[in-house]
Amino acid sequence: MHAIEPYYRWRDYYVASEDKKSPFYKRQYSEFEFSNTIYNFYIHPQWDDIGSETLYIKVIYADYAQNFAVIEMIGEWNDCISNDIMLLKRKVIDKMLRREIYKFIIIGENILNFHADEDCYYEEWYDEVCDQDGWIVAMNFREHVLAEMKSCNLQYYFNFGALFDLINWRTLQPLHLLASVEMTMNKLNSRLLPPFPDEQR
Repeated sequence: MHAIEPYYRWRDYYVASEDKKSPFYKRQYSEFEFSNTIYNFYIHPQWDDIGSETLYIKVIYADYAQNFAVIEMIGEWNDCISNDIMLLKRKVIDKMLRREIYKFIIIGENILNFHADEDCYYEEWYDEVCDQDGWIVAMNFREHVLAEMKSCNLQYYFNFGALFDLINWRTLQPLHLLASVEMTMNKLNSRLLPPFPDEQR
């Protein structure tokens, strides 16, 4: 796991440690010292600690004019033991919401497992972004992780599924990713609309 580093090709556009509005402003990193671990496995030092023993993140992009952020994750998302959603919500998301970030893209391809507990923090997060016409999209999570999320009804708070996973986010610039996600959201929303009267025949 030590070789898996956060996505770095957007560093010309954004660096969280250099962003005065970021929860990780002025955070310093070592390229050589490996100190953070997940179950005794060292991880790359560029990942950010949020207080969890098993879940680390990286804000790889934030745009305050467009009101969106992209957060990459690694490890095990465990609400049952360490209440990871509470740590994420209070230490990162709440601070970003105060900076008018209301659209969140969560990249989960390096999340190995998910263990659910109560959904109150998810509901709170969802309500806060919806009040500002925002959303939360989870992309590239493993099938068994999504199955566990669905088992506790997180699909009511997060948008996820095959259409989002088809977006090859690593080939896109950040604003192009936002446009692709919003286009996918519009497609999904249009499917939920009732048919026009002449289509009911």
